[in-house]
Amino acid sequence: MSMFMKEQAVILIGKRPWQQIDLKGFDRPGGIWSFALRVSFRSVIISCLAGLAALPFLYALDLVAIPFEETVRLMVAFSWLFGGVLSGALAFVAGHVIRDLMLSRTEFERLSRTDTLSGLANRRAFNEALAAVEEDASLAIIDIDRFKSINDRFGHQAGDRVIQAISSVLKEVFCDRHLVARLGGEEFGVILKGGTFAERLALVEQARLRVAEISASYHQAQLCVTISAGVAEFEPGKRPEIVYAWADKALYLAKDSGRNRVFHEQSLSVGDPVLAEHAPDDARLFAAIGRRG
Repeated sequence: MSMFMKEQAVILIGKRPWQQIDLKGFDRPGGIWSFALRVSFRSVIISCLAGLAALPFLYALDLVAIPFEETVRLMVAFSWLFGGVLSGALAFVAGHVIRDLMLSRTEFERLSRTDTLSGLANRRAFNEALAAVEEDASLAIIDIDRFKSINDRFGHQAGDRVIQAISSVLKEVFCDRHLVARLGGEEFGVILKGGTFAERLALVEQARLRVAEISASYHQAQLCVTISAGVAEFEPGKRPEIVYAWADKALYLAKDSGRNRVFHEQSLSVGDPVLAEHAPDDARLFAAIGRRG
């Protein structure tokens, strides 16, 4: 019996029963029960090993008078009773607390990347996605036409209603395959992935047409709005900020050409020395972009 217990102890030590417990899977059904059982089982193993290590000293000091095998049976029984059951119950409670914290953290992370008014991704999420894009993608910068006049005439609540209505259209047109973000105010950014650049450009044009067909209700007023957009392509060696600059300049051209239209970077002059050189100087870069009306 003693030789068998020693062999089992060696096997268990080799498996390191006290190693860090994996907390993944708490969101799955039965995940907390699985966690509690693992903690309980490992607690029993550790208790048994600790008891086996202490037995020679207890016998040497004549603190234990009962036979060795009976002592081992009692030790295992008490390990399950106190170490297993108690630690399992505590782990079950702790598992619920950990899961709640994990869910809260996930929800906090989602909210920190979401624009509260529109429900779209916010500027932070957009910037992270923009930096990660490589090729076969387009960037569309979209702006609501004459948005300031809506706020001035009907108030900011009306403007919020317009933003929400347009956000719904953009989500429907671009779906989950593409990232749609509200960049601030009346400006949106869309990172379109996959397909040809002509297909991506057609999606932006579809969004423009869909927005022109809707109206946002505010009290007794029906607010009809349009959008303008500038589109640029991600290419090898073309930094994300340059792609943004080209899309923003194309948007400026769309605004300057009468609004309610989509312009691609191909419509811009290729002779612009600042953009053509992919200028790293932000001051020169944004001086080249210009100001939108």
